[in-house]
Amino acid sequence: MKWTDTRDIAIALVDAHPDVDPKAVRFTDLHKWVCALEGFNDDPNRSGEKILEAIQMTWIDEAE
Repeated sequence: MKWTDTRDIAIALVDAHPDVDPKAVRFTDLHKWVCALEGFNDDPNRSGEKILEAIQMTWIDEAE
């Protein structure tokens, strides 16, 4: 997965952190969790607030 694979990342986060409210996750934690996902293989420095926000919003949609 790459940073641009927001839906795949969000689905993986739902599976990896089922008891977490995605609305309450700080971007610093979100960044660490995405980088730790199995199958994630992008440069950790290529993310930014806009990408993390898109992942978080998609995660919120997938969690509902």
